[in-house]
Amino acid sequence: MAVVVLLTPVWWSFAGAMTNPAMGVSLAGRAAEWFRGHGGASIVVWAENTWYGHHPPPVGGQPARGVVPAHHKVTPSAPVSVSIPHLPEPAALQPFGAATFAGEGQWQPAGRTVAGIPAVYETYLTPDAVHTSVVAGIAWMDPKLLRATLYSGSTIPGGGPWRYTAPIGPNAATSLVAAFNAGFLMSDSNGGYYTQGQTVIPLRQGGASFVIYKNGDATVGAWGSDVSMTPNVVSVRQNLALLVSHGQPVAGLNANDTTKWGLTLGNQIYVWRSGVGVTANGALVYVAGPYLNITDLANLLVRAGAVRGMELDINIDWVNFATYAPSTPGGPANSTNGADLLSNMSAPPSRYFQSWWTRDFFTMSARSNPGG
Repeated sequence: MAVVVLLTPVWWSFAGAMTNPAMGVSLAGRAAEWFRGHGGASIVVWAENTWYGHHPPPVGGQPARGVVPAHHKVTPSAPVSVSIPHLPEPAALQPFGAATFAGEGQWQPAGRTVAGIPAVYETYLTPDAVHTSVVAGIAWMDPKLLRATLYSGSTIPGGGPWRYTAPIGPNAATSLVAAFNAGFLMSDSNGGYYTQGQTVIPLRQGGASFVIYKNGDATVGAWGSDVSMTPNVVSVRQNLALLVSHGQPVAGLNANDTTKWGLTLGNQIYVWRSGVGVTANGALVYVAGPYLNITDLANLLVRAGAVRGMELDINIDWVNFATYAPSTPGGPANSTNGADLLSNMSAPPSRYFQSWWTRDFFTMSARSNPGG
């Protein structure tokens, strides 16, 4: 009884975590986050590795029905104005093996259009020729039509108050086209964080960096070589090291290297992963899917056209990409008109509109002066 009484604060803390959606969508995810934050990281790693080790990705077969969306809603709008600068529609992607489902690698517009032009396209690929029932989603975003914003949270990076933080406000919702998860907890990211003119965590030389500029442009690169601090930089979110460089997976990429590609989980197993890259013409590409190892993620980014790319987050509770298609061009984005990139993503598009969402994420919004 004495032990139980003494541990009452612990039970109270754990119970609070299990009812807190900011700790994860699933109960297992919330428990893992609580143990990581209370000195039990090694226990979590062992438990996750054991579970995933006994649940390898399925070999062969077809994707589950409904994982690949049959169609995407696109906001009705005026006819396309050819006078507005925008990137050409991306070319279809070649599957890694024989096509395993109809439309594999074919792009479809998704979300709100900008001045009548689709600003986001989505497609789907199996990550290799062996795990043919596994589907990864890929989103392509036109920076001439979209501006990027980093939203910060009390959990990641901590501190604040932040100008941009969840929930997405009513004004921002009227131009929101897409939103997607950022990176690891800062304690695991091996990188820094800069926003609102404040270095929250020192930026690491060579760190993989998602950089946003005053005009809303965004890119991905290694800090100090591909990208660096200038007066025009408004946000830098670092996470690990570059995964793709010069259009190829980085040299020495090893799916078994747990020291570099995810200390929170042994990467010799296959998990939900997400990544983001930039193409030669400046488009952003986001990749996510289940049962991916780090080499799968790199290969998918390269296949999507990335010349530089980085890993974002891992595990199903944190991997999410959503587009929003209001019924009118200037209508507000919300949970009713949002759609996840993959139907088996665990969290609905509403997460970014919740005050309890305390992690950082990126938004892509329609530019008020497209192409400018």
